Amino acid sequence: MNEYIAEFIGTFLLILLGNGVVANVVLKDTKGHAGGWLLISMGWGLGVFVAVSVAGPVSGAHINPAVTLGLAAAGQFAWSQVVPFIVAQMLGASAGAFTVWLFYRHHFNRTEDSGAQLGCFSTGPAIRKPLSNFISEVIGTFVLIFVILYIAEPELSLGSEVEAKIGLGTLGALPVALLVTAIGISLGGTTGYAINPARDLGPRIMHSILPMNHKGSSDWKYAWIPIIGPVAGAVAAALMYLLHNLLFT
Repeated sequence: MNEYIAEFIGTFLLILLGNGVVANVVLKDTKGHAGGWLLISMGWGLGVFVAVSVAGPVSGAHINPAVTLGLAAAGQFAWSQVVPFIVAQMLGASAGAFTVWLFYRHHFNRTEDSGAQLGCFSTGPAIRKPLSNFISEVIGTFVLIFVILYIAEPELSLGSEVEAKIGLGTLGALPVALLVTAIGISLGGTTGYAINPARDLGPRIMHSILPMNHKGSSDWKYAWIPIIGPVAGAVAAALMYLLHNLLFT
């Protein structure tokens, strides 16, 4: 049970700080208004740093269904734990998005751009081309999971029992934060780089139900891309990892 709580809290912090920096940059009359894409990418990287630092020692800090699925597909995580981890991540992401709305609610109401409002919750394409957008999410998530699989090492906790936790938290928070920042700066310009189904779906649900002046569509027609794309990227990374190990080890 503790690992599920850790996944909830870690994902909550990720979304609170990640979507929080987006809100600070794009909403009207904030102190960080118009801070730019680099600030957003750095904010998400720092959000990962905080989330991994907190959840890592308990759950391995997956904080992302794509990570959970990728590790399971690569044989480094029990399939029986996949659904509970993803449920905890989804709930944490939803709670984080709600808290961002609560924190910035007056700025949401002053912002007349409904697209900017939605961008504080979920991702969207710079140019709407579904196939290209899907490929962008696949590639971004492939990079995330493939690198994680090669730098993750088991963490052994000696107590009454010996436990091995494998996930983001076993890496140390800084390398993961730098990895996510690098993906954002280099590959995030097309779709906003969800690379995390919970990061997009949970907040999108919150956008659809929370009250805001000038609120527009939650863009459910696009929502499948930041869900299926990261899943496909995670599976591809796991298969590539297994193939590489088979051929070269």
